[in-house]
Amino acid sequence: MAHNGTIVIDDIEDSAELRRGKPALHKVYGEDIAINCGNAMYFLPLQVVDDHKDKIDIETLYKVYSIYLEEMRNLHYGQALDITWHKGILKKEPSVNEYLQMTAFKTGTLARMAARMAVALSEKDEIIETKFGRFAESIGIAFQIQDDLLDLTTTEKEREAFGKSYGNDISEGKRSLAVIYSLLSLDKTKRGRLIKILNSHTKEKKLIDEAINL
Repeated sequence: MAHNGTIVIDDIEDSAELRRGKPALHKVYGEDIAINCGNAMYFLPLQVVDDHKDKIDIETLYKVYSIYLEEMRNLHYGQALDITWHKGILKKEPSVNEYLQMTAFKTGTLARMAARMAVALSEKDEIIETKFGRFAESIGIAFQIQDDLLDLTTTEKEREAFGKSYGNDISEGKRSLAVIYSLLSLDKTKRGRLIKILNSHTKEKKLIDEAINL
């Protein structure tokens, strides 16, 4: 539920047209309804916990709420970094380590949160909780890297099969891991050209292709 909420809000922030091959929620019902819906889905998971609070001891209940609040904060920290980078607000381009930290917050958080909660409700062992959380986080990071690569390596027809617009990450100006490594390896002229295209947030196929080919 929380994940779906983040998707709804993320599509608005990224001005995404499609989600899984269909018009994004805000394109169908408007941004006002979509924002309200997305925000509501952040709180609904806690209703499940509240409905069963009589079956959970107070210490565990506090732990579950604490994990949820901590990880939802982390998620928004990660999203803030991503938005800052793809809007070109900072003159300094992100490093590989900064990207991995952003992804750990933005994408790894929900997987980590689920794993930590599962342990808190069963094992109640902080060492196991940390290990499970890190493992789940790694899966989330790997998923994000793979998703970023698919945006750059699939054809326009193949990309549409995934339910997203072709070259969507280029249009958004996203600093994916592939983009960061490209900026590190390109000469000054090509590097400047790639940054210019990314910061233009173009939807022109010719420029998107140029950026991908750089």
